[in-house]
Amino acid sequence: MTTVKTEEKLASDFPQATRDEWLKLVDKAIKGGDFEKRLVSRTADGLRIEPIYTRKEEIAGATSALPGSAPFTRGTDAHVHQLGWQIHQLNAETDPSAANAQILEELEGGVHGIVLQIESPGQFGIKIKDANDFATVLSGTYLDLAPVQLKIGLGAPKLARAFLASLPLIGAKPGTTQAFLNLDCISKFARFGGLGRSLDDATNEVMAVAAEARKVEPNIRTLRVDATVHHEAGATEAQELAAMAATLVAYLKKFEEAGVPPVEALPQIAFALAADTDQFLTMAKLRAARQIIWRIADACGAAEAASKVHITAITSERMMAKRDPWTNLLRLTVACTGAALGGAQAITVLPYTWLLGKTDKFSRRIARNIQMVLQEESSLGRVIDPAGGSWYMESLTKDLAQKAWTLFQGIEAKGGIVAALRSGYLQDEIAAVAAGRAKAIATGRAALTGVSAFPLLGDDGVKITPHPAFPAVTAKAEIKPLAPHRLAEPFEALRDAADAAAHKPEVFLASIGAVVDHTARTTWVKNYLAAGGIASLISDGYKSADESAAAFKASGAKAACICSSDALYAEHAVATAKALKAAGAKLILTAGKPGDLEADLKSAGVDGFLAAGSDAVAVLRDLQEKLK
Repeated sequence: MTTVKTEEKLASDFPQATRDEWLKLVDKAIKGGDFEKRLVSRTADGLRIEPIYTRKEEIAGATSALPGSAPFTRGTDAHVHQLGWQIHQLNAETDPSAANAQILEELEGGVHGIVLQIESPGQFGIKIKDANDFATVLSGTYLDLAPVQLKIGLGAPKLARAFLASLPLIGAKPGTTQAFLNLDCISKFARFGGLGRSLDDATNEVMAVAAEARKVEPNIRTLRVDATVHHEAGATEAQELAAMAATLVAYLKKFEEAGVPPVEALPQIAFALAADTDQFLTMAKLRAARQIIWRIADACGAAEAASKVHITAITSERMMAKRDPWTNLLRLTVACTGAALGGAQAITVLPYTWLLGKTDKFSRRIARNIQMVLQEESSLGRVIDPAGGSWYMESLTKDLAQKAWTLFQGIEAKGGIVAALRSGYLQDEIAAVAAGRAKAIATGRAALTGVSAFPLLGDDGVKITPHPAFPAVTAKAEIKPLAPHRLAEPFEALRDAADAAAHKPEVFLASIGAVVDHTARTTWVKNYLAAGGIASLISDGYKSADESAAAFKASGAKAACICSSDALYAEHAVATAKALKAAGAKLILTAGKPGDLEADLKSAGVDGFLAAGSDAVAVLRDLQEKLK
């Protein structure tokens, strides 16, 4: 038998394709359409998202550093530890003993650490007055194995001292305790607009508590730079990172005033960033955050201290919905995935019913299981920086870091984070972006599943005890606060108004023709109306105007919407509108843009047109008023 040797061709043997050649093929595919409009999108920061990415020398050079090496874009450690990141579960049970029972259950269920949300002005949570209450909450836990994070709110120094005093009571071993006091008066100042005393006094006390904590337990991280405050108020990724950088610089300056150099201060500071439904931007944000922190540390002569950075990613409340909260499971999973792949050291996934009220055993189990499945079944934490080398991710990280740095320099030019807040500059910048995002959602350019797209009318099957009342914020606001705003709020307000109406709003859909003729517009209108809590009376379709009118009259509805294809509109829409008017319709709408038929339809009795691109919140609010 004779063996024939064949020469295999490798990729290098083929001529390298150029971008110009690719663009010619693209132009053929889009038939001369506008490349920028058809294939290039932009983030809220204006960063370009290209349809294809190729090797660029400046990007290739930036990715040559290995994980664990400066500038730490690819992570602060060169080795995988256990499952890659820690699961830190939030606990806000009111009673200390009940909170302890939940914490022990969570630890037995597989979480690695606990976040204690403590009741304070503007925040519900565990009622803790002193060290004994902390000891009750943490009884049976081992802080050398399971870290605890404090989410304190206003009045943080007093409670932080109580926590430190509780460590001997629970038998914590000196030198081994893992804890995060998370003192952050600057972010609290931004969130509430005031602290009840001067910010300088509050910051000085935070520095004093930090010094006390170092004496009690050197491994405790005392301060936190909490950029989630800016995210929840509507900030873009770059704005969130810029606020993080500016707040870090402010704290480093305070540490220096207290005689603590940056190389010692940085390991005491933890960071918190939000993770949301844009998985790739979440990944890029975490990678860019480490790069920015290193750059600041390097400028302070403390470059290597940046390797000790700890970032907790917290799933965004801004992205979550109250209605049909099952859809939050999708959001939480995507957000957690982005945080994990971006290299967060700890992740907190909020329960899917968090917005509705007190968490139950099921919602808490699902929250931790989202992470456990990603860790143990998907093995996301077994590879360091899995996105490394992707030209898209490397370009996005670079562009985001550069944009954030430019915004950070703008904040510093205003005098720093505090001055930028006092002038209202930062609040106005964030508000402008939030308004643009809200408009995109209202006009359908951005969709919220279960809220503005495919909403569920009726009972979603979720019964939750509301969160307890919390102490009011009495501190006088010195600045415009960065109040949180969720994306779903405008539509949820419409749903609440519909539920409170004496008569549930409904619209009869006069669908013309067979299902295949009208289903596209019938489905669209049904979802569009449901987003405002308005029910649709639907059918398989009507063959004639008289049949539509008879069905409308029998339904008892006051309003009707004509739905079908453009072809059938030309043939039947005017007659259908006249028949519906004669049958007693007080309000007649048509699905879609009328085009040349507009004048004739209005003459026939059509009052308005429902079409994509209009402000759905305004249209639905007006429609609710007319249906009363």
